[in-house]
This record gives sequence, C-alpha cells and structure tokens, in this order.
Amino acid sequence: MFSLKDKRAIITGGASGIGLAMSRCFAAQGAVVHIFEINGKQAEEEADRINAAGGKARAHQVDITDHARVQEVFDLIAGEGPLDILVNNAGIAHIGNAENTAPGDMDRILNVNVKGTYHCIHAAIPIMRKQGEGVILNMASVAATVGIADRFAYSTSKGAIVAMTLSVAKDYLKHGIRCNCISPARVHTPFVDGFLRKNYPGKEEEMFAKLAASQPIGRMAEPDEIAALALYLCSDEAGFLTGCDYPIDGGFTRLNN
Repeated sequence: MFSLKDKRAIITGGASGIGLAMSRCFAAQGAVVHIFEINGKQAEEEADRINAAGGKARAHQVDITDHARVQEVFDLIAGEGPLDILVNNAGIAHIGNAENTAPGDMDRILNVNVKGTYHCIHAAIPIMRKQGEGVILNMASVAATVGIADRFAYSTSKGAIVAMTLSVAKDYLKHGIRCNCISPARVHTPFVDGFLRKNYPGKEEEMFAKLAASQPIGRMAEPDEIAALALYLCSDEAGFLTGCDYPIDGGFTRLNN
C-alpha cells in the first residue's frame, strides 16, 4: 500500500523541515522526487543523500516567487515524462498583528505563500489536464481556521491556500486532478529551533516546552508524521479524496478549551 513507484513528484521547499521529510518519504516509496529549493546547494546535497540511500531525486534551484523560472523548470520536467504529484510546501512565517505588520512584510508573505503556490499550480495544471490525472497537495495551517495571536499575515496567506485548494478541486475534478491541503499545528523543525534561539536567547527550553504544550496531545508534531499524511493523500489509496483540508494538529483545532 501507498506505493509511489515510478511516480514523478515535485516538492517545493523539499530540502528542509517538513519538505525534506516528504522528499525522503516519497523517494522511499518509489517516487522520482524533484526538489525545488531557493538554496540550490542545499537541494543538491539532500538529493545526493536520497540517491545514495537508494532513492531517486533531482535538485532544482527555484525561487517560487519567480513565475518565469517556475514555468521553465516545470516545462523541463514535463518534457521528460508525466508529472504525477505536486506538493506546494514552500512557505515563510511572520509574527505580527494587523497594526504592526508592515506593508513590505505583508507583500513578502503573500508573494511567497500565496503567489508562489499559485505559480506552481498555474504551471502544473495544464500538464496534468493533458495527462488526464494528477495530484496537488497544498500546505495550509491551523492558522487558516483558528485565531492565533500575532499571526495576521501568515494566517491570511494560509486561509488563501485553503480557498485555492477548494477552487482547484472544483474546477478540475472532471480532468482527473485531485487537490487537497494539510493543516498542521506546530511541527518541530529547524525553523522552530532557529526562531527560539533568535527571539528567546537563554530561554529556548522553557519556550519550547510552552509551545509544545499548546497542543492538547502535549507535544509538537514531527516532520515525518506530516510526511506520512502527505504520502497517503498523494497515493492511489486516496483516490476518492479531493477538496478537503486535513488538520494534523494534536487536538489543537477542536480540543483546546
């Protein structure tokens, strides 16, 4: 079950955090993984590790805010064979409310999280429509549907991801394209560790425990747990699923009182 043997997948932000967990997981299940990463050297290093472990991965230096570059690389990949899976994982975070979020910060979040995802969807759909099948999986967040303090721009961007997911699922249902999204709560990634070092020097352990405890289950998710859900949603076993947002949140959405 959940085999991706010989399927070709693009994973944006696929060389770090949740994206890297997905790249490794998908490759282990037989997929040919195309890693999109703004840091080309990092993408090459992780692709080399996957290949050395017996998987199949290729690295592409791509800034998803650059529409022309995104289209160029999608065309290159499509010229070599089918595109079965697109995972829109790349994204950035921001802390701030509606008052103290600067216009430049708002533009930056929307350019990466919303327009970057749009660029990839815009490039992928004609390829998948011509094939008559394909899977698109977007990374949303519990912040899209639950009020979280000081996450105005980030929450806005992830709300857009949920809406985009539903729109694509509706418009391309008859073309054999499935589209879903995942909404994680806090996940323990290198980003979290870096955030704590930068904003809470000397109090990293205390703040980590506080953030972990905000999930009713009592801990943060691990990237591999998010990757496992992504694997299922991109597999043939999930063929009856489209147009859904899947929280993976340790009870955060429904059990916080």
